[in-house]
Amino acid sequence: MDVQTLTYLIVGATFALYIGIAIWSRAGSTKEFYVAGGGVHPVLNGMATAADWMSAASFISLAGIVSFTGYDGSVYLMGWTGGYVLLALCMAPYLRKFGKFTVPDFIGDRYYSQTARTVAVICAIFICFTYIAGQMRGVGVVFSRFLEVDVETGVYIGMAVVFFYAVLGGMKGITYTQVAQYCVLIFAFMVPAIFISVMMTGHILPQIGFGAEMIDAAGNGTGVYLLDKLDGLSAELGFSQYTEGSKSMIDVFFITGALMFGTAGLPHVIVRFFTVPKVKDARISAGWALVFIAIMYTTIPALSAFSRVNMIETINGPESTGVPYETAPTWIKNWEKTGLITWDDKNNDGKIFYTNGEKNEMNIDRDIMVLATPEIANLPAWVIALVAAGGLAAALSTSAGLLLVISTSVSHDLLKKNLMPDISDKKELMYARIAAGFGVIMAGYFGINPPGFVAAVVAIAFGLAAASLFPAIIMGIFSRTMNKEGAISGMVIGLLFTASYIAYFKFINPAANSSENWLLGISPEGIGMVGMMVNFGVAFAVSKVTAKIPDEIVAMVESIRFPKGSGEAHDH
Repeated sequence: MDVQTLTYLIVGATFALYIGIAIWSRAGSTKEFYVAGGGVHPVLNGMATAADWMSAASFISLAGIVSFTGYDGSVYLMGWTGGYVLLALCMAPYLRKFGKFTVPDFIGDRYYSQTARTVAVICAIFICFTYIAGQMRGVGVVFSRFLEVDVETGVYIGMAVVFFYAVLGGMKGITYTQVAQYCVLIFAFMVPAIFISVMMTGHILPQIGFGAEMIDAAGNGTGVYLLDKLDGLSAELGFSQYTEGSKSMIDVFFITGALMFGTAGLPHVIVRFFTVPKVKDARISAGWALVFIAIMYTTIPALSAFSRVNMIETINGPESTGVPYETAPTWIKNWEKTGLITWDDKNNDGKIFYTNGEKNEMNIDRDIMVLATPEIANLPAWVIALVAAGGLAAALSTSAGLLLVISTSVSHDLLKKNLMPDISDKKELMYARIAAGFGVIMAGYFGINPPGFVAAVVAIAFGLAAASLFPAIIMGIFSRTMNKEGAISGMVIGLLFTASYIAYFKFINPAANSSENWLLGISPEGIGMVGMMVNFGVAFAVSKVTAKIPDEIVAMVESIRFPKGSGEAHDH
């Protein structure tokens, strides 16, 4: 059976599973729609959290970045995993004790202000739309190659599927769908990694293969280690050494920080911990999620290295002089149809050649690396189809989580808690679904017109989260003196500063986007950490010259500090 047919079968089967789960677990109340009734098992929630958190950026784009940039790509690995640990330890249990539905809900009540709630809503929606653009782009990339449709059509199909189960099932539908999506995406990621590790190093575990000696076709050791081989190839082709970075240490520090604190401030991940029965379950759930995440994240460096070696050797041939276009590997011609690989024969010798600098003839989109890896390594057709299903599972799971944040922010925080306090549960649920529908349409637009490759777009979203929501949440939990004026000022200025810096270098004047023009040598991907510092500074300065917080709010903060007990779970 050919790849096309197998892809239709496997992707179709996974879509049918997701839609079936959505129908089975459709939400009948706002509590089920927002937090799945608060009765999800901690292990299942851990799995759903891992799927929610491991987006298209993790599955599709991260290995591509590490593959192309080597050591420099480690900022994403460090930032995202470190941020998750920070979230699990410092925030999830306390917010679960508070027991509300959303992050703006917490900020509105903690800072005793509708204005604070509204600012948090704007921040949450802004972050989620930026993040979801990357996911929809990922969906489009997968569909464009494996279903042989253009990227735009791929985005439309993804929109339809996400709309169905996110709008119908809410958090309840999304949670159980994400459990299925985690199983699909982790299987799809690990199978090719194990295959290639065995082929190139003889080791079943990619994590061990990453530091191992390479083997030849007969299975004998070559005496050359994988990373040494990569360093040699990189130097030969004019790239910086794979195991040495080109980024400045200050930029590495700030990008890692922005991603780390941004992860801890992401509303769609935080809300996941509201779905378990008790605070203890939130801690257990966070631990399980970390285990499920680690399976992929410890494999990414190995898969990136394997892919890089295979890609260079299949393009440039055994003599490193290029291969004739007529006999070029089929994976190149398959991906050319999508426009994500282009060949420009600069020396008119009829050969494809990949190198650094002006002599390079191959333009390869970073986002294709994981998806193309099984084809590059000549793996069976079913593995190629499985990876396509995994990429879609990763993108759709996160998109659904983000859509839910957008819809709850509008229906619960803006309407129910602000503009229409007397609204019935049924009406609120209707408005939540309408908001999710509008969210899907906007996400589709940004997916068709993305502001960059997937992981870069996601990094921007994390920077915005670090600069706006993270300080407000942390100060809300651990500060007894932070008042509404300080928190609002901090969020607004932090968000404006970071968004302006990113907009200038990414959209207004992209030609100036180089280290000599950056503030202190900090790139737009890392500026979120500076925005966070600005947020903290402004918040504390303003709080010192404005009114003290009421006694009942001090008592609430003291209560949240000891996260034991949190109310009853809703039975499933």
